[in-house]
Amino acid sequence: MTKNRRPIKARSAGWAKDLANALLKQDVSPNQISVASALFALLGAGVLILDNGVIGSIMCALSIQLRLLCNLLDGMVAIEGGKKSHLGILYNEFPDRIADSALIVGLGYAIGYPNLGWLGALAATLTAYVRVFGGSIGLTQCFAGPMAKQHRMALMTAALLLNAIEAPVYGTHYVLLIALAMITLGSLITCATRTLFITRQLKVNAHVDQ
Repeated sequence: MTKNRRPIKARSAGWAKDLANALLKQDVSPNQISVASALFALLGAGVLILDNGVIGSIMCALSIQLRLLCNLLDGMVAIEGGKKSHLGILYNEFPDRIADSALIVGLGYAIGYPNLGWLGALAATLTAYVRVFGGSIGLTQCFAGPMAKQHRMALMTAALLLNAIEAPVYGTHYVLLIALAMITLGSLITCATRTLFITRQLKVNAHVDQ
């Protein structure tokens, strides 16, 4: 594992290795898997906007999990499968930003809070910017939370499943609103924690160079 690769325990799972091997046999490229992750996210966001009830919530939750599965497999096919390409670093980041933004903005529109959705998407994008910025100046990238990508998607998935109960019973979407607010605030806090991580690394490096 490289120092700038997101640590994911599922990479060592047998089912994940089997899926990666199956994709390798089908000659599917990691970049194609990365694009598929964004398409799943766009599909989930679109369905949720059209139907913020039971069906839309469940389908969006499923789309999120498929998006995360693609995020797992693209790296495995690229690194463990030996299909890393020169464009891999581009495909590793850009589809993720599209997927995050689509899902969070879509959540905002689905519950009638588009401004909060856009703010949440901006905050989520900034967490990635801070992480990648650290890597761009030669530091170890920080994937910590409290609202890193996997945390955002886990929270949104749980909220969608709860909404599938709340929406038909009460006709409200408070759990989705709370989740969106938590994603937004948590992402801003994550930007701060990652910035502090960069600051600490710079101070350590400065001390070593003295």
